[in-house]
Amino acid sequence: MQQREGASTDTIAGRQPVLEALRSGRPINRVVLAHEVGRHSIVADILRLCRERRIPVDYVPGRSLADAAGGSVDQGVLAYAAAKDYVDLDDLLERSRIKGEAPLYCILDGIEDPQNLGAILRTADAAGVHGVIVRSRRAVGLTAGVSRASAGAIEYVPVARVPNIAQTIEGLKQLNVWVIGVDRAGSTEFTRMDYTGAIALVIGSEGAGLSDLAKKRCDMIASIPMRGEISSLNASVAAALVMYEAFRQRRSASA
Repeated sequence: MQQREGASTDTIAGRQPVLEALRSGRPINRVVLAHEVGRHSIVADILRLCRERRIPVDYVPGRSLADAAGGSVDQGVLAYAAAKDYVDLDDLLERSRIKGEAPLYCILDGIEDPQNLGAILRTADAAGVHGVIVRSRRAVGLTAGVSRASAGAIEYVPVARVPNIAQTIEGLKQLNVWVIGVDRAGSTEFTRMDYTGAIALVIGSEGAGLSDLAKKRCDMIASIPMRGEISSLNASVAAALVMYEAFRQRRSASA
């Protein structure tokens, strides 16, 4: 499954325009190449820059790429520009240090819907979360749709993009950050968890929830009790409940 950019995402078509966008440092969600693009030197430069900047590259049939380009001359190359720059994981750690607060991060394990990511960013800003972590593949990036859904929060909540969520969880644990996954299989209700220390919350994808690998890496798994017939909550709603519980506990602890 490919990342869902949405019709309103800013696309850049053509070999030279994409190359120049990469050279300029413009934030890019991903680059798409046609299977038939060949070994042109500009394409080689594009691939090199994508590797250096850790930008995902996907290959698709030429016809699919032409449709995505919407009539622009694509030359077998298309880039999806991000609405805002991503940050490094170290930037998130520094943000909590500067504020003099115990880290509070939200890790998204495969959120694909721009509305969900935008809503999560909006809640993260309101709840004092220091940053959001998303994965670079099979997940939505910082698209124009996400920006609109966030109601401006995209400008205030830093987002780090990582290639591997499980490895990122392990890295945070090495820094003494406790990692709490949110999943219906959890044995402890989310309100009974302690969020006053250094915490990273992990929210799963809309359909599958937490991946098995991410679940195994978490220190604890919290559940959200439900009485209705529906077996799970929308990802952004689940994230909001847990982020606000963390906010409530932290505010009480500092009072």
